[in-house]
Amino acid sequence: QVQLVESGGGLVQSGGSLRLSCAASVNIFDINAIGWYRQAPGKQRELVADITSGGITNYAESVKGRFTISRDNAENPVKVYLHMNSLKPEDTAVYYCYVEHRYSAYDSWGQGTQVTVSS
Repeated sequence: QVQLVESGGGLVQSGGSLRLSCAASVNIFDINAIGWYRQAPGKQRELVADITSGGITNYAESVKGRFTISRDNAENPVKVYLHMNSLKPEDTAVYYCYVEHRYSAYDSWGQGTQVTVSS
């Protein structure tokens, strides 16, 4: 059973930085993409950033230039990080790590970590 465990969320002032981590107990060959979604109160879940098995990164327009996603395949479990700089109050949300599987129709999700940016 795939497990995704997020950490690194918290409360930060506007303009500050946080680093989110996700430990994914998943076969690296079963990863099509791995990354982060977020969901703010009253809003739909949205993609923040992801990275494909080929190393291609994809970012939401709202975070480009401020957030950086990285992955460490050498570790077991696989680690994926989201480096968040110049945080804004509108970045406040629960951030979820996810895996798009290569060999399954279902994605795997973590339980989420809260990020709160105060103005």
